[in-house]
Amino acid sequence: MEAASDTFRILFVGDVVGRPGRRALRELLPLVLEEESPGFVVINAENSAGGFGFNRRSARALFEAGADVLTNGNHTWDKAEAFELVDEDPRILRPENLPPGTPGSGAGVFQARCGTSVGVVNLIGRVFLPPADDPFRAGKRALEDLRAETPILFVDFHGEATSEKQAFAWHVDGVATAVVGTHTHVPTADGRVLPRGTAYQSDAGMTGAYEGVIGMDREGSLRRFLTGYPIRFEPATADLRLDAVVIDANRQTGRAQSIRRVQKRLPEG
Repeated sequence: MEAASDTFRILFVGDVVGRPGRRALRELLPLVLEEESPGFVVINAENSAGGFGFNRRSARALFEAGADVLTNGNHTWDKAEAFELVDEDPRILRPENLPPGTPGSGAGVFQARCGTSVGVVNLIGRVFLPPADDPFRAGKRALEDLRAETPILFVDFHGEATSEKQAFAWHVDGVATAVVGTHTHVPTADGRVLPRGTAYQSDAGMTGAYEGVIGMDREGSLRRFLTGYPIRFEPATADLRLDAVVIDANRQTGRAQSIRRVQKRLPEG
């Protein structure tokens, strides 16, 4: 169902995991686009190449599937091509709160096909993740800068701890249109609109194989837990699903009106 004329709809797709995730995106995203008619599509790409990082091929596949902007996380630099890609294509973001001098950008304003400007900010948490600069200060500063150009502002907060992601959403309630978490690959059921108009969900989930452990082959995961050995992970291949969230917002004020989960499953066979 198409959103009302005063409403702008954003579709955010959770972490795409490896080739199975790209297949799920290719085959399932057209159904979601037809049903939801979003004005803008953001996809997390940080696991899209072999389950770790992104490269030129995986980024192209995500854009061809329908992405307007790609976000990333702690696996941003796992593939050497990433250093060039984030400088070549402003639509590919890396976390904003990385040290000064890091290639690329973590925030930007982009034009939707209808002409509406959309600000996107990519952040990474500091709890249970490698060191990064303060996402609270960096994120709010980026949002305030982008708000001079558009009221519609989306944040992908890539973090392990739900407490950190929730706290950030409260920190920018009334500034951001939406704050949606990534990284755990498990969709959460806490989607809501905060009092000042910021939509929030702790994790959007993943696009990949559910017959595994967060998108990776379960045998390798079990061996690592049982033995402690540094087992090499490979993406799982069965029970392919797409996890996403849909946010409706007032295109004039940027205040969110609703947020809801979407999940599609690819038939086996």
